[in-house]
Amino acid sequence: MQYTEISKIKLLKQNLDKTKKYIEERTKKRPVVGVILGSGLSSISGNVEDSVTIPYSSIPSFKESSIEGHKCELVIGNLSGKNVIIMAGRIHFYEGYTLKDVTYPIRVLKELGVKKLILTSATGAVNRKFRLGDIILVTDHINFMGINPLIGPEGVLQGVRFPDMSEVYKNDLVKKAEFTAKKLNIKIRKGVYFACTGPSYETPAEVKMAVTLGADIVGMSTVPEAIVANHCGIKVLGVSYISNMAAGILKQPLNHKEVIKIGKKTEEKLGNYIKEIIRII
Repeated sequence: MQYTEISKIKLLKQNLDKTKKYIEERTKKRPVVGVILGSGLSSISGNVEDSVTIPYSSIPSFKESSIEGHKCELVIGNLSGKNVIIMAGRIHFYEGYTLKDVTYPIRVLKELGVKKLILTSATGAVNRKFRLGDIILVTDHINFMGINPLIGPEGVLQGVRFPDMSEVYKNDLVKKAEFTAKKLNIKIRKGVYFACTGPSYETPAEVKMAVTLGADIVGMSTVPEAIVANHCGIKVLGVSYISNMAAGILKQPLNHKEVIKIGKKTEEKLGNYIKEIIRII
């Protein structure tokens, strides 16, 4: 391994150590479950008890999102009898950050001791059977971003060079989430997440391609985080909601304000659902 590669790995480890120390100095809680909240869902973090809130802007090596619907703060405390760490908002590749920036928080969660991670997101439906507000359990993904967050020497720091991807979204967690939905009388669907870079929404032709390739939902997040979490040995559950019908499905333009609006309508139901999932995973 060349000197420059060793230097990159060493720098990442130093940054992770600094970030971990900064967070652990502000709470005695040691989280075992992590949750990342997507667009319009940040208020779910208000359910955490005995909590400490840390703005991303104060955390070493963390980046901030400029997108509406993302609070950009870590909330650490107790939820449903578990020590949790909630990222109220995420940063995105389309904001101009690298995928290493986008997935850095996942590596931090690993260092903090998180074993299971719930990734939530707003998504567009390419499956015509889906409806606005539907909750989707992600069973697999198609990475159409044209880049992988594990590229580079830093990718070997917390896992192997060539990680297995046959079960990124763990079947046992999906089954527990299905059981929880039945218990709460919440209708859920399952599907494959098709990840694009954004920030432009997909064209009708791209949506047709996604359907042909086997996708059910499209989005601009989740997949890079899931790849790194899987690489680090964190068990992943993907929970998305349908914020819009993808381009060409309905004869109307798409806009982010509608995404936020649907998120607010779905927030309470999804929040209760996530709390119960945390209780049994």
